[in-house]
Amino acid sequence: MASKQIDSLWLGADVVTMRDGRYNLIEDGAVAVDNGELVWVGPRSALPDFAPRRQQQFDGGIITPGLVDCHTHLVFGGDRSQEFEQRLNGVSYAEIAAQGGGILSTVRATRAASQQQLVDSARWRLDRLLAEGVTTVEIKSGYGLDEESELTLLRAIRELAQSVPADVQATCLAAHGFPPEFRDNPQGWIDIICQRLLPRVKAEGLADAVDAFCEHLALSPQQVSAVFDAAKALGLPVKLHAEQLSALGGAALAARYGALSADHLEYATEQDARAMAEHGTVAVLLPGAFYLLRETQRPPVELFRQHGVPMALASDANPGTSPALSLRLMLNMGCTLFGLTPEEALAGVTLWGAKALGLQATHGSLEPGKVANFVHWPLARPAELVYWLGGELPCQVIYRGEAQ
Repeated sequence: MASKQIDSLWLGADVVTMRDGRYNLIEDGAVAVDNGELVWVGPRSALPDFAPRRQQQFDGGIITPGLVDCHTHLVFGGDRSQEFEQRLNGVSYAEIAAQGGGILSTVRATRAASQQQLVDSARWRLDRLLAEGVTTVEIKSGYGLDEESELTLLRAIRELAQSVPADVQATCLAAHGFPPEFRDNPQGWIDIICQRLLPRVKAEGLADAVDAFCEHLALSPQQVSAVFDAAKALGLPVKLHAEQLSALGGAALAARYGALSADHLEYATEQDARAMAEHGTVAVLLPGAFYLLRETQRPPVELFRQHGVPMALASDANPGTSPALSLRLMLNMGCTLFGLTPEEALAGVTLWGAKALGLQATHGSLEPGKVANFVHWPLARPAELVYWLGGELPCQVIYRGEAQ
């Protein structure tokens, strides 16, 4: 029988499949790719009779799935480095906000930027993540906080997606907070989101999901419910920033809506964990914001383990609380700050990161039928990805079967 022709074959490294969220390491493995998909993954000794058009022989190292950064705010105007310096010099967040700083300073800078300026500045930040093996990334709006600016942000995300070797998911986070124009009429902004903005987002295909920020300084659970009702009526999946600064039951609320994820979760309770487990909602942990804000309340990792809630990790790259441009650093922080194991951390930026985006059927692990997004690292074992702090690990990124 004739050999089966395929596009490419990748040999000479151990393969960390992350199937079922475990290393499932295959020593001296082989990865076969055709038409941008994985067609075979296994030990080289069991390799079928393939006739590859291209063959890559690595000299040791490991191959992992492409990394998934499932929570970022990469598109915005300006930066907040001045406020970071002020805080470290003893100026309180309340004082900074009274001076016109905080999120509203980012809103002003974002509204003043053109779509092209937003794309260009975001591209610089995104390139830093891609250089470290990220092949799938979620990007939220949320710094426009008016109808047209939020649409511009989402269009910028879609434009950005056309120019990078990565799968980019767009999330509408218009419910990030309340614009200054609606300080005395918060319901007016909720009405605009539900009645005008989300229908336009859906009609133009600008978002893959809808997010909100449930917190005493943002939306109440009742306001979140209104946004989620509107999103679900339009067939848009939901997710939620929840339990970051206080326990409001937002994670359980999100789970009841079948949310893809609840994110932050420092103040999540056992009731939240039970609800998330019941409804398949992923816990997205964000150690960058925890670190920068110098928080002390850690997310209840042990409760998530006990109840079988998958835990993802993400950079939360944003101008105010997590100016993080390294998902690999988040792997280490997830272990050192939150108590994850290296295997849990790597699962958090592969399979469970993909599940937090609703992409677990096609992304996040090395299995036949999934997209051929993977990375070769010159490392002896997967724990090394978590172990090294900073610096550049020279990696070879393969996106949709093509070396980058």
